Amino acid sequence: MISYIKGQIVSKQDGSVIIETGGIGYEIFVSNNTLVSIGDAGENCLIYTHMHMREDGIILYGFSSTEEKNLFNLLISVSGIGAKLAVGVLSGMKLSELILAIAGEDTCALQNIKGLGKKTAERIILELKEKVNPINYIETTFASADALSAVEEAVQVLLSLGLTRYESIKLAKENSDENKTAEDIVKNALKNMAK
Repeated sequence: MISYIKGQIVSKQDGSVIIETGGIGYEIFVSNNTLVSIGDAGENCLIYTHMHMREDGIILYGFSSTEEKNLFNLLISVSGIGAKLAVGVLSGMKLSELILAIAGEDTCALQNIKGLGKKTAERIILELKEKVNPINYIETTFASADALSAVEEAVQVLLSLGLTRYESIKLAKENSDENKTAEDIVKNALKNMAK
């Protein structure tokens, strides 16, 4: 199994990249997000890989982060989702938005992804909503671990009040900043809900 490839980007095309390492050029199929984030031809990069065996050959799929690779592995575990469609799903929106759409059971958002119909979107949500942890994907500008910890604690409190995971995360994120405690975040969230 090839875990990752580190080398020089030879060329980038829509949906794939060729990376040279040790005198060998590897064609790796990637999502649009990875394609944008890895750099330009001539630059060095590291891509995490998934080796997919088929009757007609071996295909490498690549990811700019372990989080994206982990989500790919979850997607291909869903019945009816192959590797090619999983990369298409990852290309359809930012990783954080995709995780929140799955956790929030937002079928409409998933259906906006090219090649993804209603039934497949519903199946992804059904099989993955309990397996993804959206708190890990909250995009934040917080510099301190304490601030992010306050958001996580606020999410747990909101969950205990009967809100869904998606609602809890969304409210905690919207009502937080660098200096707020978990208690402040929850108070603001409840006050804004009452409006």
